[in-house]
Amino acid sequence: MKIVMAIIKPFKLEEVRDALTAIGVHGLTVTEVRGYGRQKGHTEMYRGAEYAVSFLPKIKIEVAIASDQLDHTIDAIASAAKTGQIGDGKIFVVNINHAVRIRTGEVDVTAL
Repeated sequence: MKIVMAIIKPFKLEEVRDALTAIGVHGLTVTEVRGYGRQKGHTEMYRGAEYAVSFLPKIKIEVAIASDQLDHTIDAIASAAKTGQIGDGKIFVVNINHAVRIRTGEVDVTAL
C-alpha cells in the first residue's frame, strides 16, 4: 500500500480529480497549502507599492492506493497537473504499513 502525495497548482485540482476517478481511484484528501520551490515566489503591486509574495498557494492531494496502482496513479496526476511552466509541483510516494477502516474494521488493502 502507498500514499501518493502531490503538490499541484490550484486550478489543476478538478483535472487531477477527474483523471484519478477515470483510473478507479476514488478517495482523496485535498488540503490548501502554501510554499515555494525553485519558483521562489513573485512580486505583486498593492495600492501602488510592490511587495514580495514568498509563499505561493498550492493544493496538496493525498491518495491511499494499493501498490499495483502506483504507476497509473502517478501517470494520471502528472499528465493532468502538467502545464509545462515552472511551479507545476511534485509527487511523493510513501509506504503504508497498516490501514484500518474505522466503521467496519477492515484492514490493509480492503480498508482503502
